[in-house]
Amino acid sequence: MDGVGLLGSGPGEAMTHSPEPSVLRRLCHWGPLLALSVISVVSCAAVLDSLLWLWPLDSAGSMWNLMGLIGWTVLILYHYLRALVVGPGCVPIGWRPAKREDEHFLQFCSVCQGFKAPRSHHCRKCNRCVMKMDHHCPWINNCCGHQNHSNFTWFLLFAPLGCIYAAVILVMTMYTQLYSRVSHVPFGISAFAASLFALGLALGTTIAVGLLFCLQMKSILRNRTSVESWIEDKAKERISYYNLQEEFVYPYDLGSRWQNLREVFRPWGASFGDGITWHVREGCHQYNLTVEQLKQKADKQARAVVYSAVKRYSGSCLPVTAGWRAMTGIPCTEEPRLHLHPGDVIIVTRATKHWFYGERFTEGKSNGSDNGRGWFPKAFVDRLPDQMMPKMQTEMVENKKNA
Repeated sequence: MDGVGLLGSGPGEAMTHSPEPSVLRRLCHWGPLLALSVISVVSCAAVLDSLLWLWPLDSAGSMWNLMGLIGWTVLILYHYLRALVVGPGCVPIGWRPAKREDEHFLQFCSVCQGFKAPRSHHCRKCNRCVMKMDHHCPWINNCCGHQNHSNFTWFLLFAPLGCIYAAVILVMTMYTQLYSRVSHVPFGISAFAASLFALGLALGTTIAVGLLFCLQMKSILRNRTSVESWIEDKAKERISYYNLQEEFVYPYDLGSRWQNLREVFRPWGASFGDGITWHVREGCHQYNLTVEQLKQKADKQARAVVYSAVKRYSGSCLPVTAGWRAMTGIPCTEEPRLHLHPGDVIIVTRATKHWFYGERFTEGKSNGSDNGRGWFPKAFVDRLPDQMMPKMQTEMVENKKNA
C-alpha cells in the first residue's frame, strides 16, 4: 500500500501508551449514560403510550406502528453503539510513510513517536493520533473519525427522526386521554406527567441533535472535518496577513457533492479506505494539507511571545484572584488549563482578551506533552524580552530532532 509504513516497536511504547479503554469503561461516563437514558426514556414512553390506544392485535396499522417505533429504536442504538465501540481508528504507533523523502511533508508526534498521517490529528483525551479526526465527542466518550464517522452521522439522522415519531405518539396519547378517554388501561396524572417529560426530552433532542446533523452534513458535502475547516480558515488568514501571492487549494473536496457524500456514507456505517491514503482532487497530492499545516505551525512559532509566570495558578476553572474579567471571559473549550508556578517560562501562541494559551518551556526537554500546554489567565504572567524567543525556538527544534 503506497504511503504506508511502520516503525519497529520500541521498548518504550508500552510505557508511553496505556491500553485503550474497554467498552464498559467508555460506557461508564456521563455522556453515554445520559444519551442512553434519553433514548430509553423516550422509546419506552412512546411504546407504552401507543399500547394504550393502539393495541397491535386490533389492526394491521397498530402492528406497523409498534414495529416502526421498535425499528427506529434499534437503528438509533445500533449506530450509536457502533460509533462508541468501533471508535475512529488510530494511526499505528511509530507510523511513518513508506518513502523517507515524504517525511518532511508531515508533522511528527512526540507522544505517539511517529508521523501524523494525512488528515490525522492527536487527541489529548484519547492520547493517540486519530485517523481523519473530526472532533472528540463526549456523548460517545470517543473521537469521531475515519472508522465511525458514518455511524455517528447516521445516528445524528435517525435520532431526530425517531424523536419526532415518538413526539407525535406522545402528543396524540395525551390528547386522546384528556379528551376522548380512549385507553385499554387507566391513564392517571403520573402517566400524563411521565409522557409530558418524555415529550420534552424528545423535542429537545430533535432540536439539539438535528442542528448537529445539519452542521455535520455541511462539512461532509464539502468533504471536510471540523478540524480541516479550521485549518482552511487559518490558511486564508495566513496568506492575507503576509499578503502572499499563493493560493491554498483544499485537496479532499472532489468537486461533486455526491462523491464527497460517498466518502463518508456507507451501508451500515462501514468505513471507506484505510484511513491513511485518500482520494484527492485533480492537481493536488496527498500532502497538500499537511504542508499547509507545517506552514501554519512555523507561522505560529514565528509570532509566539515569551512570558514568565509571576503568580501561582492551580488550573482552576474559576480563578478568583485573576479578576472578574478573566472569570467571565473563560475560553469555551475543552482544552486543558496550564498549571503555573512563579518563574515558569511560557511560550504563548494563542490569546483572547484575558486568557493565554501556551506551552511551558523547560530547558533541555523536548517540545512535547511533558512540558505541559494549556490556557491560563493573562493576569498571572509578565512578558519577557523578545530577544529570548529565537534562542528558545532553536533549542526546541534541536530537542525535537534528538527526541
